[in-house]
Amino acid sequence: MADVQTPTTNPGAARRRAADGATTRSHAMPFGATLLGDGTARFRLWAPSATQVELCLVSGGRETRLPMESQPEGWHAAVRPARAGTRYRYRINGETSVPDPASRFQPEDVHGASELIDPAEFKWSDAAWRGRPWEEVVLYELHVGAFTSEGTYAGVQGKLEHLRSLGVTAIELMPLADFPGKRNWGYDGVLPYAPDSQYGRPADLKRLIDAAHRSGLMMFLDVVYNHFGPEGNYLPLYAAPFFTDRHQTPWGAAINFDGVGSRTVRDFYIHNALYWLDEYHFDGLRFDAVHAIRDDSVPDILTELARTVARRAGGERHVHLVLENDDNAARYLKQDDGGRRLYDAQWNDDIHHALHVLATGESGGYYADYADAPRKHLGRCLTEGFAFQGDPSRYRHGVPRGEPSVDVPPAAFVSFLQNHDQVGNRAFGERIAQLASPERVRALSAVFLLAPSPPLLFMGEEWGTQTPFPFFCDFGPELAKAVTEGRRKEFARFPEFGDPNVRQRIPDPSDPATFAKAILDWASIEHAEGKQWLDWHRAALRARHAEIAPRLKNLPARAGRYAVLQEQGLCADWTFADGGRLHLLANLSDAPLAVSVPPGRIIYACPAPSAVVAGPLAPWSVVWSIE
Repeated sequence: MADVQTPTTNPGAARRRAADGATTRSHAMPFGATLLGDGTARFRLWAPSATQVELCLVSGGRETRLPMESQPEGWHAAVRPARAGTRYRYRINGETSVPDPASRFQPEDVHGASELIDPAEFKWSDAAWRGRPWEEVVLYELHVGAFTSEGTYAGVQGKLEHLRSLGVTAIELMPLADFPGKRNWGYDGVLPYAPDSQYGRPADLKRLIDAAHRSGLMMFLDVVYNHFGPEGNYLPLYAAPFFTDRHQTPWGAAINFDGVGSRTVRDFYIHNALYWLDEYHFDGLRFDAVHAIRDDSVPDILTELARTVARRAGGERHVHLVLENDDNAARYLKQDDGGRRLYDAQWNDDIHHALHVLATGESGGYYADYADAPRKHLGRCLTEGFAFQGDPSRYRHGVPRGEPSVDVPPAAFVSFLQNHDQVGNRAFGERIAQLASPERVRALSAVFLLAPSPPLLFMGEEWGTQTPFPFFCDFGPELAKAVTEGRRKEFARFPEFGDPNVRQRIPDPSDPATFAKAILDWASIEHAEGKQWLDWHRAALRARHAEIAPRLKNLPARAGRYAVLQEQGLCADWTFADGGRLHLLANLSDAPLAVSVPPGRIIYACPAPSAVVAGPLAPWSVVWSIE
């Protein structure tokens, strides 16, 4: 647990107002390549395992090799004439050329030379933007490459008005860190500072964010700090202390956050978070699978990172941090010493699983934990956060899962019926519209879209798309074959894939056709069913923004309670800070439910208010009211 208490650098950001009134932004960091403003650039690499490092400047197909000065604690540095657009890489021990691990751009993919970027070249127009408070958040997750036929940042920018009119307030981009090949979900990135060139240049990403802010939309980015992808990670060659075999993860040796040399590793990721928030002006970050981050230090990396971000934001704008954590570790969602939560929220897989079981009746895999009492699990998620708060998990052979979350407010749990994982980790990437009836999907969507917890939609969900989202990637031939075989082997334990011939029908992740199937069919939004679904989602989110979001500020923990009704329905209510109450009544079954409509003014009902004001509650009906 050495070398983790004191940061070696003070993270810095520079924001300047240009003569024309526009704003420029850059993030200063102790590694990477930085233009110095005098026709030179500083190049700095942490390479404690290398005996010699050379800077290679690439121009016109020729490479000039220049020595770098060896500095204490494994650093190598050089200041050389350079300008924006200069291509460069590092040569290790006179043998292997590698890209800059803190490269701002990789025009020739993960094995090619890095490009020197001048952050000040982009002129921002959003100097007045301060973000939006968390209680207004409605997230929309998308994959840049599959969201439009263009597969670019510009393609996403062209759909901003659609998203604004839908009623979402925050766009969450799946990971952008440079990955090998032309197609990837993004979780195989190996250069965390370089937005992948398949989607455009850095200025194109900034242009998208700038335009989103002008439209009143926040921008979130999914980042991966638990592992590197299997192709293009050169760090073990020259920075062995970046990893440790004292901890193991599903991807092998863990990233070293708590051993000798870990201070530099921690700084690398803290700076990465600040870089996206400062230089790209993202409004929030979602941290992938933090349960796979191994760190025994105090404070651990998640705590130090969140505290650093909070100090840097300083109340000047809203900056939001969200976790994915299969451990249901509620401690990160509780109050910090400074009076605010370390992290605003966590993706709540529990509520997805309960909703999915109710929608489809599936009980295989991790759905087994929810199949016995899905309405109870749903009610607990809506009012207490996690369904599993230290309870034994059947799927995990009786091992307890989770921590108590009843003392955490509802705003700390992101709810969803679809996301990239829950769709794409199915063998064929089927959407919920292919697995469940419209009546069930509509009722369950009405529950999570209007509940106090912030909701998330996955791209195309708003018009009931049936475009699948299968797993896809583009590795080199040998690795690609292993990935294809491994994915089909993974499903062999499911009864429906016991036959090898059936498993061969599972899409090959490396086949370009698999990615092509994932590209959203925007034409289907014009079909009658697509229009109906879109109008329905717009109406539901209008009700949320008008009636519920304004009352969510400071909604405390323990504000909600629930009850299962006759083993077919669910009721819940929440008491707001002003004493008002929000009521939910839902019939989540195929038979009528003899219950009374909840008190107060009905603010939303489906399928329609006229169907629920008298007599038994019809199958798959939902009523929301406020008193």
